[in-house]
Amino acid sequence: MAIQAGDKAPDFELKDNHGRTVRLSDFRGEKNVVLLFYPFAFTGVCTGELCALRDNLPAFVNDDTQLLAVSNDSIHTLRVFAEQESLEYPLLSDFWPHGAVSRAYGVFDEDKGCAVRGTFIVDKEGVVRWTVVNDLPDARDLNEYVKALDTL
Repeated sequence: MAIQAGDKAPDFELKDNHGRTVRLSDFRGEKNVVLLFYPFAFTGVCTGELCALRDNLPAFVNDDTQLLAVSNDSIHTLRVFAEQESLEYPLLSDFWPHGAVSRAYGVFDEDKGCAVRGTFIVDKEGVVRWTVVNDLPDARDLNEYVKALDTL
């Protein structure tokens, strides 16, 4: 079962595509976080979603909001993916222990070995304020993220 609106967001510590440590708690009191889980780098729907975010980045990375994208890929894969697609926001690796953060948020598909398309908007106090979870083949509507952020 995925984390729901009103739940305290589980804290985590993951490496980004440059090997830097990123903690959700680092943003507490500072920024809202759009936490986006996606199955794998270099796949069609994932690339489309992440590039759409890139193309609308000021709505998701600004003085009030930080976008964090999480997959079960290694940091090395994520580095190449970010460079190839010119992604300027953190891509976090939930590679090892495999899917631990995805499981904590209730979006890990045990049969496929990857996260499904879960998005969680976490406010500055660390509380989930909005969420959507889609199946693997179903892209999300980023306009819904913008509407949700506008309510904070």
